[in-house]
Amino acid sequence: MAHSHHDHSHEHVRRLSSLNRAFIAGILLNSVFVAAEFTAGILSNSMGLLSDAGHNLSDVASLLLALLAFRLAQVRPTSRYTYGYRRSTILVSLLNAVILLVAVGAIVVESVRKLLHPEPVGGEVVLWVAGIGVVVNFATALFFLRDKDRDLNVRGAYLHMAADALVSVGVMVSGAVMMATGWYLIDPLVGLLVAAVIVWSTWGLLRDSLRLSLDGVPAGIDYDEVFRTVASQPGVSGVHHLHVWALSTTENALTAHVAVHDLQRMPQLKEALRARLRELGIDHATIEFESDVQPCGEHADCDMEQGRCGGASQPVR
Repeated sequence: MAHSHHDHSHEHVRRLSSLNRAFIAGILLNSVFVAAEFTAGILSNSMGLLSDAGHNLSDVASLLLALLAFRLAQVRPTSRYTYGYRRSTILVSLLNAVILLVAVGAIVVESVRKLLHPEPVGGEVVLWVAGIGVVVNFATALFFLRDKDRDLNVRGAYLHMAADALVSVGVMVSGAVMMATGWYLIDPLVGLLVAAVIVWSTWGLLRDSLRLSLDGVPAGIDYDEVFRTVASQPGVSGVHHLHVWALSTTENALTAHVAVHDLQRMPQLKEALRARLRELGIDHATIEFESDVQPCGEHADCDMEQGRCGGASQPVR
């Protein structure tokens, strides 16, 4: 058992250090590219490049915020912050989604202006810079590929970079079209396409992070399945006041009142329940056991100090 725990700890440390390097490498690589793309966009008068640079700049901000949250999540709990700063990971994922949507607004306004007042654009510069963008964004997305399903902020970083790579392909195409045909309207049209891709890739992140910030049940958790799992455990006669929420973008918590036939079996029952809940993705379970000898209704006031209230068989939401 100790060997297994050591392996788990070693894997956790490896993942933290590799993610730390991934964030730092992504920030440095994209900062250099944003500066180059912004300069090229001004020199070539390309809305496609400028909107993509704006999008990439918002991604650099997102990566910086995610790295900050990632570091804060490692801070030990204190008497004032008893869960530490793990909650900051949820707030940062929500802020990242908002930042991207603000960037969309700026891109749409400028693209519409250029649609109404077309201007000549240097297609060759657009083509080459966007080509570099494909490589930079694709490489950065690969940094987060391994851990994208374990953390909302890592998933956000991966989605943004993968979307950026696709957007850069679109900008490349517009550069080639402008070189071949001189049709400059395609540049603001690509700017609008960039905006659409950002909204599409950000919507799920916004929805999930907003749900977590409101203490909603995390996306990967089935509330009804959790309730059935607890209620069907041998020795359990009822469950109520069952709540599931996220402590951070990677850790979920549960509290529940569980009525049992035999209070003497509490230690074994508690271990069995926690093991089952871990399988469902809930790491922190606080379970209050009660005797089913003195039942009270779902909505009855419970004497919390004595821990005596009955076992309702339906969840209270």
